[in-house]
Amino acid sequence: MSVETKNVTDRRQLHFSNLNEILAEVEVLAAAKNVRTIGNWTLGQILWHLARVMNGSIDGLTIQWTTPPPLIPESIKRRVLSGHMRPGFQLPPDAAKELEPPPTTVAEGLEMFRTAIQRQHSETKREPNPFFGPLTFDEWNQLHCRHAELHLSFVVPER
Repeated sequence: MSVETKNVTDRRQLHFSNLNEILAEVEVLAAAKNVRTIGNWTLGQILWHLARVMNGSIDGLTIQWTTPPPLIPESIKRRVLSGHMRPGFQLPPDAAKELEPPPTTVAEGLEMFRTAIQRQHSETKREPNPFFGPLTFDEWNQLHCRHAELHLSFVVPER
C-alpha cells in the first residue's frame, strides 16, 4: 500500500548546508541498529535515488519535462534552493523510469551514495537540471542539500 507522502506528519526536520553534512547524516543512519522509513522507499532505495540524482548532475539525465526549463520562474528556483522541497511530488512517467529506485539494500545504497558524494567533490562539470535548466556549481550543491533533506526526513532511527 502506497503512502501519500504529502500527508506524512511525523517526518524529521533536517537542514544541510553542504554535502559533507548530508554524508555525515547518511553514515549515522546506515550505522544505526534499526531505522524505519515512513514513506514508500527503504533507506537503501533513498540512498540509491539521491546518488542517481547527484550523478545525473554530472553525467546528465535523459528526463524530458513537459514544461521547458525557460518557463520555470526564477522565483520558484530560488524558493526551492533556499527553502525546502515539499513531499508528494509525483515524477512524470519517463522521469520515474530513470529516478525511481529498484529494490536496494542499505549496503548497496550506501556504496552508491559515497561514490556520488566523492564525485561531487572531485568533478567540477555540471549538466543542466531538467527542470530548472543551467545551475551553477553552488546551486547544484544547494539543490542536493534540499533534495536530501526531503528524502532523509522520512528515515527515522529507532533508539
